[in-house]
Amino acid sequence: MEQVPIVGLDLAKRVFQVHGATADGGIVIRKKLSRGQVLAFFADLPPCVVAMEACATAHYWAREIGALGHNVRLVPPAYVKPFVKRQKNDAADAEAIAEAA
Repeated sequence: MEQVPIVGLDLAKRVFQVHGATADGGIVIRKKLSRGQVLAFFADLPPCVVAMEACATAHYWAREIGALGHNVRLVPPAYVKPFVKRQKNDAADAEAIAEAA
C-alpha cells in the first residue's frame, strides 16, 4: 500500500468512513468500516496522522488509535465545515476532516 500521510475518520454509531490522502491531496483510501473493523484497519496501517472531528466519542477513539502508534488530531467541527465541497454525507465529511487537518 502507498504511504498515507493523513487519514480523515468520520465517526458514527455503526459505520465509520475513512478517507486517506497524500500530501498533494490525492486519494489513496476511501473505505467504510464497521465499529469492529476500525482498530484492525488502523493496526495494519503504517503510522500516520489520523484526524477526526471532536465529538463525544472522539476521545475514546483517539486513545485507542493513538495506542497503535498513530498521531491523532481532533479537529473542531467549525473548522471542518468550510471544507465540505458537496452535500453533507459521511464520505464528504471524512474528506473534509482530512483536508482541515
